[in-house]
Amino acid sequence: MIYTEAKKLHLISSLIRETNEDVLKKIENILMASPSTASEKFANFTNKLSKKELDEFEKNIEDGCEQINENDWK
Repeated sequence: MIYTEAKKLHLISSLIRETNEDVLKKIENILMASPSTASEKFANFTNKLSKKELDEFEKNIEDGCEQINENDWK
């Protein structure tokens, strides 16, 4: 389960930095084709976050999720 959550966070982080509109459209199409309710929830957020909000979101991920504490591995 932890691996799955870490993978999702990595994908979100990559998605935030993506600037190619074709790639973003393909990702959106894949999510919309998924039978899960996650794709329906994603549709509610498409094109609703401003550039400033996306930048803040990315900063929060970098500050909170991309930190390594060497003592956690002991």
